[in-house]
Amino acid sequence: MPMFAKHKITTFCAPPTMLRLMIKQDLSRFDLSSVEHMTTAGEALNPEVFRQFEKATGLQIMEGFGQTETTVAVANLIGDTPRLGSMGKSVPLYNIKLVDSNDKEVPVGETGEIVIDISKGNPCGLTIGYYDDEEKTNEVRHDGLYHTGYTAWKDDDGYLWYVGRVDDVIKSSGYRIGPFEIENVIMELPYVLECGVSAMPDEVRGQVVKASIVLVKGTNPTEELKKEIQDYVKQRTAPYKYPRVVVFRDELPKTTSGKIQRNKL
Repeated sequence: MPMFAKHKITTFCAPPTMLRLMIKQDLSRFDLSSVEHMTTAGEALNPEVFRQFEKATGLQIMEGFGQTETTVAVANLIGDTPRLGSMGKSVPLYNIKLVDSNDKEVPVGETGEIVIDISKGNPCGLTIGYYDDEEKTNEVRHDGLYHTGYTAWKDDDGYLWYVGRVDDVIKSSGYRIGPFEIENVIMELPYVLECGVSAMPDEVRGQVVKASIVLVKGTNPTEELKKEIQDYVKQRTAPYKYPRVVVFRDELPKTTSGKIQRNKL
């Protein structure tokens, strides 16, 4: 944190994992006045993190979405007004659509997989395939579309709102639940440092929502705290979305770039 003042950093980009840790510090102890522009990518940004940074610095974090296989594909570009919780709009490089399991475009407001139209050729910046793996390449590139494996919904103005990986969606008692929405609510609690929501097998419901939580140092992981977290989610989402299972952990499994690996939870 002291490096901001020392090096007079003007542009700051960090993954949400780092930003989540930063807002749990007392940001007023550090001089961030040199920063003019903030961006984030790597995984979806929790709205609470956005709010805390804007309160501390006056800056709005410009979120973006991309993959190793692409350049930035969705973003809040210079001149755009970021919307709290949205990863922005499709960038000019790509013709992005949201489709259902039959590759049909979904209506505004409905969740679909993020795909890139390749029917007129491969756009600059998109990989042409996986090295020595034709099967994997054909799995994501077919019928004129490149499949990202991530889902989102679009509002009336073209802003995209992240839901989760296709294989992260929790199917409980016939409901489809995106883990990110629940994580956002839990992250509002001041004693939560990190949170990962995943599916847990259940004989009756098929799957139930499980929340794996890292607490801020000095917070005791009690049964009363679990109940408090469950009640907090119930009050702010649909009742069927609350985590029926809450576990406290010392850390969450992450990729080398800092993404939480929900499939390992």
